[in-house]
Amino acid sequence: MNGKLNAKRPVVDFHCDVLCKMQLDSKVDFSHPSLDVTKERLLAGHVRLQTFAIYISQVLGTPRFEHIVRQIELFRQHVVSSSGGLRPLLWREDLAEQDEQAEKPKHLDGNRADQTDSPWALLSLEGADALEGNPLYAELCYAIGIRLIGLTWNHANWAADGIMEPRGGGLTRKGRELVKRSNELGLLLDVSHLSVQGFWEVLEEATLPPIASHSNAFAVCSHPRNLRDDQIRALIACDGRIGLTFVTMFIKEQGTVTAEDLLPHIEHICALGGARHMMFGSDFDGIERHVQGLEHPGKYPEFAELLLKHYPEELVTGWLGGHALHYLQTNLPSKRSF
Repeated sequence: MNGKLNAKRPVVDFHCDVLCKMQLDSKVDFSHPSLDVTKERLLAGHVRLQTFAIYISQVLGTPRFEHIVRQIELFRQHVVSSSGGLRPLLWREDLAEQDEQAEKPKHLDGNRADQTDSPWALLSLEGADALEGNPLYAELCYAIGIRLIGLTWNHANWAADGIMEPRGGGLTRKGRELVKRSNELGLLLDVSHLSVQGFWEVLEEATLPPIASHSNAFAVCSHPRNLRDDQIRALIACDGRIGLTFVTMFIKEQGTVTAEDLLPHIEHICALGGARHMMFGSDFDGIERHVQGLEHPGKYPEFAELLLKHYPEELVTGWLGGHALHYLQTNLPSKRSF
């Protein structure tokens, strides 16, 4: 690897849990050996954009807004700092400007004067628990750079039921207010982890197409966190996105899990009409057991070669990053609206 991003097949990964690990252990920085995701591995994997989730661990006690603020501080100190080297992605214009810079001639030594080869970093909120039922906190999240919000983790909170909540309820009154305010702000909505009823209620209320940032196909592996066929079709119909994830229990019900085991999920979503709506949301640093051949983002080029044995270049390029980038270029807020 030469450390440069692959312009031909850039990768977008829509979910990792680096920030949670940093919050729980002050010794962990963005180059720590305990991390799956580091800048070095992002560059080796040709990752153009990595989404960093803000997930508040249960070990911290009752989730509070200060927990969100702390992870944003860690993001700024370690990820988008001069030492971390990534660039925060906030606006649709950012990606357009980067494309324009990428087309400019390089210097004779092969380097550009700007930092267009540095990956982007996008902030998401995984679970609205720490917003404490206060819509003002959602506005603050938007103002300080969060661009994607999931209402729940697996269980119930003040906004909605998660997929593992036995009663299977949908959105609360305050949850509907949060969706409405997110629509007004331009906060994109993530339906991974939501209850089935909550999923449908978000799709009814959302004015921008939602995504499932890290979920697979239930018909292939019947884990509750995976998407049913009607959910997949609904995301396709609204031009949302489905981020296939590398959580082994969401890929295959038992046994050793390899990168090849993701292919049935890809096949199934393609059969439902979703060939142009797939992307990847690895869940790196939130994974206890790794897929063989997909242990960290530096493995994406090998995964690309596997995909190319089965699918044409155009589809593989789209799945790796093209479909996610088009979604963001279309749906991220504009600087002019802020």
